[in-house]
Amino acid sequence: MNVIAFVGDKRVAEGDIATVATQLWQGESQRKQPLLVFDLSSARVVDLNLQGGEQEVALRYQQANSSAPPSPKGPGRPKLGVKAKEVTLLPRHWQWLSAQPGGASASLRKLVEQAMRQPNPKGERVAAQERCDRFMQVMAGNQPGYEEAARALYAGNQALFEEHIALWPADISQQLRLWAGPAFAAAPT
Repeated sequence: MNVIAFVGDKRVAEGDIATVATQLWQGESQRKQPLLVFDLSSARVVDLNLQGGEQEVALRYQQANSSAPPSPKGPGRPKLGVKAKEVTLLPRHWQWLSAQPGGASASLRKLVEQAMRQPNPKGERVAAQERCDRFMQVMAGNQPGYEEAARALYAGNQALFEEHIALWPADISQQLRLWAGPAFAAAPT
């Protein structure tokens, strides 16, 4: 997992979680402002446990990075992560699926794989808006123009968004621009 860390409104570290945790542990005693760490892919806040020695912290997060999720137990093909779930379709859909080579499950897997390969600008825009908004709520919720910036983000108005975040702390506005970029690139015209 890659993360970005802020102390107050300053970006202090970015990279894989083990490296960032070690860097933050080293500066723990000099820190006077609150520490916030965000997952770079989702902008969700990540709680780091910096207790213990430097080696202990590094080992804790190196193990977290390298450990594979446990394989699911149950019916199906657990080593592949196959899970049986309910799908509700109309009778004509079931008839079509049953007539396909490999049956319903194989046909559904092929359809899902094909859909996953297709670019989804709307989905990318929504994900970028949500990521940016999560970060903005935590880091800039008290900044002047916050609500207007949020409205501009969701309206796809990049110029207005930029105008409202321009006077915010540099590291915060820079990260917002980075995360908001795909929201505006994929905005409907």
